[in-house]
Amino acid sequence: MATTSYRYEPDYAVPPGWVLEECLDTWQISQAEFARRCGRSPKLISDIIAGKAAIHPKTALQFEKALGMDARIWLGIDSDYRLYLEREAEARRAEEAAEWGKAFPASELVKRGYIEKPVSDADRVSALLSFFGVASVKAWQSRYQNTAVAYRHSASFESDDFALATWLRLGEIKAERAECPNYDRAEFERALTQIRQLTATRSTEAITQAQSLCLQSGVVLAIIKPLPRTSLSGVSRWLSPRRALIQLSARHMSDDQLWFGLFHEAAHILLHGRRDVFVHASKGEKITKFDAEADEWASNFLTPNNRWREFTESSHFSEAMVTGFAEEQGIAPGIIVGRLQHEGLLPWGTRLNSLKARIEWQSDHR
Repeated sequence: MATTSYRYEPDYAVPPGWVLEECLDTWQISQAEFARRCGRSPKLISDIIAGKAAIHPKTALQFEKALGMDARIWLGIDSDYRLYLEREAEARRAEEAAEWGKAFPASELVKRGYIEKPVSDADRVSALLSFFGVASVKAWQSRYQNTAVAYRHSASFESDDFALATWLRLGEIKAERAECPNYDRAEFERALTQIRQLTATRSTEAITQAQSLCLQSGVVLAIIKPLPRTSLSGVSRWLSPRRALIQLSARHMSDDQLWFGLFHEAAHILLHGRRDVFVHASKGEKITKFDAEADEWASNFLTPNNRWREFTESSHFSEAMVTGFAEEQGIAPGIIVGRLQHEGLLPWGTRLNSLKARIEWQSDHR
């Protein structure tokens, strides 16, 4: 949930030069005389009064001795004023970036509790920059827009760039909050073997257990509900040399898609470089070499190719055959149905779709 914080943000600030000028008038000290008392140039004093120069610690100490007013007060007045000026400048920049802010699904982020409801275009921009953990639109473009990220999505749909960046950031936030050891390949392989067995349980707890197993091996598994205008299934990437992230959308809300997607992304982590970029082919193009390798690895890991060939020699697949083969392999029957459909051995509208389990969103999978 979003947390409400109360900050002292007055809509005005007193320039330190005003305070200094008032003090000099009160004690009838000329700027030139005050400059001599401080051992500073008249131009510096004039610039401070005009707001052109800041009050630094050395100057504040000199003012303290010459006027008897604590140096911390001078520094505080100057700091508040400089911060006020910068907030004003930031607000102007945010207004100029209003169109950028409107491109994001901010209302969905409000609904999910990641940001508070913006009260203006500028407020929306500020909230989005904080959400992405960047200081400016330019920094966002460098961090997200201009950086190719490995992701896998349906060739039949295209994701909006801004919505996609938002969805990817949701996964990053999950990963940043997670405490896990450094990546251990052997531990991850053992975790995947255990997760394969979990698929047969058809329990809502299986996902939570899978997340825990991955976490113990240095891999964060985040199940993030898809955003409007996103159609990707998942992404795998390295957030650091010692931590990997698998982020799934469960867009089709069925267990076969979820589990196959997990093992597909796991294959990228196991098979491919930590700096490689894996982009799923756009509509009408061939699948990439890396995605083909990940698909092959995931398929063989779930249903070994030699047994799969024997099973698919039949041209007729009954519910009993599918459930029997799934039980033999120790995996969910929906995974078998999904692979049969993917290979064109079963129609997508088959009655065997009833063997696929629906994914129910839990509060920690938002």
